[in-house]
Amino acid sequence: MKIGVQTAPILDNLGIDEGFRLIHEAGFDCVDFNIDHCMTYREITTGEFSGFFDQSMDDILKATAPYKEAAEKYGVTFAQAHAPFPTYVKDKPQTNERVLDALKKCVEICAYVGCPHLIVHPAFCPYEDRLDPETEWDINIKMYSALIPVLKKCHVTCCLENMFTGHKGKIYEAICSDFNEAAAYIDELNDLAGEDCFGFCLDTGHALLLGHDIYTAIMQVGERIKALHIHDNDGRDDLHIAPYTGILDWNRFIAGMRDSGFRGVLSFETFNACNKVDQELYPEMLKLIAATGRMFSRRIEG
Repeated sequence: MKIGVQTAPILDNLGIDEGFRLIHEAGFDCVDFNIDHCMTYREITTGEFSGFFDQSMDDILKATAPYKEAAEKYGVTFAQAHAPFPTYVKDKPQTNERVLDALKKCVEICAYVGCPHLIVHPAFCPYEDRLDPETEWDINIKMYSALIPVLKKCHVTCCLENMFTGHKGKIYEAICSDFNEAAAYIDELNDLAGEDCFGFCLDTGHALLLGHDIYTAIMQVGERIKALHIHDNDGRDDLHIAPYTGILDWNRFIAGMRDSGFRGVLSFETFNACNKVDQELYPEMLKLIAATGRMFSRRIEG
């Protein structure tokens, strides 16, 4: 099995070439590409856009070329990518159309760098503005369905993710946190597409926050899992720290991966493991995370 890590904050802090060099030397095979940094959460919620996705597709790919070239230089591939989020802002149809256009362009970016999976967070509102389930379903089916033509053209799989929300310091379930619901979304979308254009990105930390047994969660979604966000936390906050520095039962995770038949990329979304240490310690921290991935791989396959 291949081992991956997200590009943030490594490339942000060290630069593109140095970042990919460090990722390679730490022992990773591939990356989770943070395209979402090109249209940030703040841009979407405030409506103050940088304009990156307003460029022509040729100019967008030209801006992406240094990432592709550095990855190729160090023998690192693109296993998956983060699309911008939130994907839906209540009562702002022009913003939502702009985000949808960016999502379509993200699929084109994935095709350009050879990335087979794009993680697109489902559309939902914060706790205070929650949508009723029927409206939420309709919004998401419409949004994801609009991606089907470009997904087919580019041979990219769009992955939904289990989400959470919060209110007054309490974590609550959000869309696709019910893993049977997540399976229903994926099956419906693939039926509409007429082929498997959609899959699931299992986020271990989000599952832990909502008290899910990770083995049961994996088995509920099963073969629909195409991508992973592997990280740990204390059960209270979305910390995005390295495995074994929180409270997730990693033996149950390994068992679920093994019994579900997953043999894809073990991709770590552990950006705060780096944020918590000096940049001089990035190599050691990343080597530890990569070693954890190799141990997981041996135990899943063996």
